[in-house]
Amino acid sequence: MMNKNRLLLVDGMALLFRSFFATAVRKQFMINSKGIPTNAVQGFLRHFFTALESSQPSHVAVCWDMGSKTFRNDIFQDYKSNREAPPVELIPQFDLAKEVTSAFSIPNIGLPGYEADDCIGTICEQIKKDIHVTVLTGDRDLLQILDDQVHVWIMQKGIGHYAKYTKLSFTEKFQMEPKQLVDVKALMGDASDGYPGVKGIGEKTAMKLIQEHGNIESLLENLSALTPSQRNKIEQDKEMMHMSRELAKIHCNVPVTIDLEEANWPGVPHTAFEIVQEHEMNTIRRQLYQLKQEVAEDPFAEWELSR
Repeated sequence: MMNKNRLLLVDGMALLFRSFFATAVRKQFMINSKGIPTNAVQGFLRHFFTALESSQPSHVAVCWDMGSKTFRNDIFQDYKSNREAPPVELIPQFDLAKEVTSAFSIPNIGLPGYEADDCIGTICEQIKKDIHVTVLTGDRDLLQILDDQVHVWIMQKGIGHYAKYTKLSFTEKFQMEPKQLVDVKALMGDASDGYPGVKGIGEKTAMKLIQEHGNIESLLENLSALTPSQRNKIEQDKEMMHMSRELAKIHCNVPVTIDLEEANWPGVPHTAFEIVQEHEMNTIRRQLYQLKQEVAEDPFAEWELSR
């Protein structure tokens, strides 16, 4: 049963990359007759359908990264510079994924210079008083935006497996508020995003220090309470610690908005069937049939499942 007044907000790139690499290891790129690989997009849709079934939202939107450079590269030139260029088979699927999303009558949201995380955080900040939000992502950084009306589902291995977080469950598990995660990242850095934090301080120590001191300002005021080793590391890397916090923080005042009327989810539209047929996304067809009861009139009702 659909949950009235619930928005499913999807981190599009997280689903797309995860889906691509799940099949790319076996070279299953699912190239159609036009020569376009569709493995990432089909996996994206499978994740999306499963999340729809689990969350039963009344509204849906997808947020995207819009290019590799963001304001964080202005702060720290090497931000994400350690990441390899996307595989050639994935590149044409970026635009195809947005085209497919539009064909499902779902808004694509993104802004050059910002990450999808910033758009997600901004939208949650704007509308959380009016609607419950479930964020679907693979990125633990988004746990910092947890709130009473904002839940975050982190995708686990396989499709349909999530680590589901509420503000309460996060606080109970980590003994801190979600926003304090930014201060933890200031200390431990983020290897996947290419910023170091304080060299020699790992996740366990960073968590303990923020649990005890609350934030890095309080920590700096109480350096004498730390071990000599911890004190020296923080004093030597103080500048990078502050920069790492700025890089880790999701900016929730990005100039994007969501039109909830456009994001309304009445079910799979006819255009979705058409684009699946056009791009020969055969593994998706059966799942569309499972969702067809949500469609007023199935334009492909005469299809045979074996076709």
